[in-house]
Amino acid sequence: MHLQTIDWVIIGVFFVIVLSIGFIASRTAGKSTQEFFLGGRGMPWWLLGISMVACTFSADTPNLVTGMVRENGVAKNWAWWTFLITGMVTVFIYAKLWRRSEVMTDLEYYELRYHGKAAAFLRGFRSIFLGLFFNVLIMATVTLAIIKYGQILFGIPAWQCVVFGSIGVVIYATLGGLKGVIWADFFQYSIAMFGAVYAAYIAIQQPEVQAIGGLAGIVGPDSPIADKLAIFPDPGDLSLLVTMLIIPLAVQWWAVWYPGAEPGGGGYIAQRMLSAKDEKNAIGATLLFNFMHYAIRPWPWIIVALASLLVFPELDDIRQAFPGIEEQYLAHDVAYPAMISKLGPGVLGIVIASIIAAYMSTIGTHLNWGSSYLVNDFYSRFVKKDASQKELVAVGRISTIVLMIAAGFLALQLKSATQAFDLLLLSGAGTGAIYLLRWFWWRINAVTEIVAMVGAILIGFVLVFAVDPASLAMRVGGTEEAPAISLDGGTVRLLMAVVMNTIVWLTTALLTRPENKETLYKFYKKTKPGGPGWAKLRAMADEEGIDIEGETKGKPWELPYEILCVFIGTLMIYSCLFSIGNLLYGNSLAGSALGVFSVICCVGLFKLFHKPRTN
Repeated sequence: MHLQTIDWVIIGVFFVIVLSIGFIASRTAGKSTQEFFLGGRGMPWWLLGISMVACTFSADTPNLVTGMVRENGVAKNWAWWTFLITGMVTVFIYAKLWRRSEVMTDLEYYELRYHGKAAAFLRGFRSIFLGLFFNVLIMATVTLAIIKYGQILFGIPAWQCVVFGSIGVVIYATLGGLKGVIWADFFQYSIAMFGAVYAAYIAIQQPEVQAIGGLAGIVGPDSPIADKLAIFPDPGDLSLLVTMLIIPLAVQWWAVWYPGAEPGGGGYIAQRMLSAKDEKNAIGATLLFNFMHYAIRPWPWIIVALASLLVFPELDDIRQAFPGIEEQYLAHDVAYPAMISKLGPGVLGIVIASIIAAYMSTIGTHLNWGSSYLVNDFYSRFVKKDASQKELVAVGRISTIVLMIAAGFLALQLKSATQAFDLLLLSGAGTGAIYLLRWFWWRINAVTEIVAMVGAILIGFVLVFAVDPASLAMRVGGTEEAPAISLDGGTVRLLMAVVMNTIVWLTTALLTRPENKETLYKFYKKTKPGGPGWAKLRAMADEEGIDIEGETKGKPWELPYEILCVFIGTLMIYSCLFSIGNLLYGNSLAGSALGVFSVICCVGLFKLFHKPRTN
């Protein structure tokens, strides 16, 4: 494929605007680490919310969704739709707690909540593990998607895809810090979302799709891909219902730590909350993020995926259409860039710019987030405690470049993102409950987190590299009245990791000593989590005549009210998601009813929203 002059002009203008944002933001970004990594803690909710959703609008996400739909149908998206519950819990329960903590990064939390050498080790180890190794692995999988786009659309070597894809993002992320990343995200998300919608429109116009009646033919009862259309798994197929819906809803959202969907908030989501003006802006940002991420964004990708099943029914069709693609990159996820190739001049430039925008917004965030760990939680904490702000910013900029180079080299080694995704998922399985409970249960200590972290990593590596998932497949039950439930190896592997690691960390918490009273008093006084999990500590403080409750003393615990907000917010976003889906499927009555219900939930939620005692 060859871009026309108009396409190159559009892409060129895009890069000029993005780099200009970086240069403008650089005027203040170099003043201090707080400016470079948190934008001066003065960012508004709407800008932070768009930045969060732009980061998760990665270049590999449309590919991932396309692969899911082509292989297992629309219902497979429940593998990530269930993380909405995690997000809403973060919105209404944890966002204000993070903002109250006033830490620079979520790893600094460890030495606020815990004390001594164990807390220092936990902070230092995770700064390297997450900021360097884990973060580079994530960026490499995202960069792998850019390689596939380059191979499909332009037939260029993988190394050129990496170099061309990373130069621009390194420049603005290095110059402008978080403020540059956030403002670039705002611009890039606008381009990326427009490109996704237009790509869906063009996909429906393809001759193979028009031959069966366009979108109406795709979603109609006589559709040749009718088996891929169901939004929910077939209730009659109990095995599918359990693996695709029940287990993710019952287990995955709280048990699994995964970047961008951390139970209790964490990573770059916590970074955005910590950079908010105040608690209300932190809450508003995460609410906007979850609405845009789950309700608005999925359907353009799903439409392209469904259309691709008509244009390229089999992988052989993609291979024949794009003979230049290397065999190692040929999988169902490349159907998305294959469909992008159908665009015409001008529009193609916009959509290519949107893909670059999606890539740059994700990589820019991960570069700044990973660099914040390496600078604030490792270099400043363990290497040079008296380093000046100017020096720390310089180290931050250098580490940004190093992280990108490392991610690029690793991306060239990857053949498939599947194994990396499995490792990311399983190495955090079972730890999610700790990140939820450590705010509300005084017995959790640093040793508990260390044991959970090491256990999860070891269990994850063994299950990914030493155990064949196929060997774990099993059947549960089976009678004349109730057929057996078949669990695939991947599901069993996840459940094994969750159960084993939960037993390990919970036993550790109960058998080891809690943190010292002074550390716990300080933490409680600063964050005011409340609840029965801190009752014994509050009683000890009262006996000693120490006031750790402040203005919250004698007031009712807010968590029950916040759980109600989580429930209503979850209903609101799911209703909106399914309203759009039903309207696209031609079910006007159901779509309209769900839309009205979503609006009612929204009105009720905003009436309740003003009740939390936030500052």
